[in-house]
Amino acid sequence: MKIKKRRFGVLSDGTKLTLYTLSNTSMAFSVTDYGCIITSLFVPDKQGKLEDIVLGYSTIEGYINDINTYFGSCVGRYANRIANARFSLNGTEYRLDANDGTACLHGGFHGYNRMVWDSKAFRKNDEIGVRFSRTSCDGEQGFPGKLKIEVEYALTKTNELIFRYKAAAKKDTVVCLTNHSYYNLAGEGAPDILSHRMRIHADSYLPVNSDLIPLKKTPVEKTPFDFRAFKTVGQDIKKAGGGYDHCFCIDKTQKNYTEGAAKGLFLCAEVEESVSGRMMSVYTDCPGVQFYTGNFLNVASGKNGLPYKKHAGFCLETEAFPDSPNRSDFPSAVVKAGTVYESRTVHKFGLIGG
Repeated sequence: MKIKKRRFGVLSDGTKLTLYTLSNTSMAFSVTDYGCIITSLFVPDKQGKLEDIVLGYSTIEGYINDINTYFGSCVGRYANRIANARFSLNGTEYRLDANDGTACLHGGFHGYNRMVWDSKAFRKNDEIGVRFSRTSCDGEQGFPGKLKIEVEYALTKTNELIFRYKAAAKKDTVVCLTNHSYYNLAGEGAPDILSHRMRIHADSYLPVNSDLIPLKKTPVEKTPFDFRAFKTVGQDIKKAGGGYDHCFCIDKTQKNYTEGAAKGLFLCAEVEESVSGRMMSVYTDCPGVQFYTGNFLNVASGKNGLPYKKHAGFCLETEAFPDSPNRSDFPSAVVKAGTVYESRTVHKFGLIGG
């Protein structure tokens, strides 16, 4: 297993950026300290051919100039939407950036995806990775409390991509961190993900209003949001309003996983792409997963000059429920002073039937 490190551009203030490439004997991914962005993920198909399966840009300038796709990045302090860009905690109202209509999305105008993180490569047991860290000050983005954050991306010998999040709070606050990679298992240049077969282990989901703010928890049965058995992404997408951008409530009555890097986690989703033969399984300890089908994608020149149109990629963002800081009926996203927020997600790559 190998770790390579190289320069990945310079910001206008002179800050030099780094790109890490981590590989095992069959796959590799690259990640930069700007936004903890995964810039590429090469995975073999059924013929052994390596192809990049994540959307993004070839240079750092693409990520800097793009303000609304969040390609491959770590988003926070609170991933997803907070209604009316405000919430109350311990009797105090906190006002945030309204960067998505009236809502705050992924932390606001200057989210964690647009920040430079301290970074260091590591090796331990059967994995290699990069540990990113930064301190979010009290009041940053409008959120209360100083927060010391660590994010790890790691690769195992058995083709598992691990995401670990840890945040120590000095004051009561709310936290939700996730990775916002867009996947297309067909590989670079494939036009859309509508023929991918998806299974989501969720009996319920959160319908949304016109501002994409969640309503009450609702059973998926007899709705276009029922992915409890494999079906293509495109099968019911028109009935779902032309695209999915909804949080699914992960079924935690299932037994948690007992092997490998995903030990102790719940199987969240499985995705298959029949032409390449690639398969991705997602495990997590989060209560929800946001399934997004790239409904707003309209990128003229992405990686290697490729355009990304609507439905060019999908996201599976493991997270707390959207707008939880305003919802007593949702699992709490409050992190108490003196405690540590921790979350873990694993993406396992393989071949259909393998």
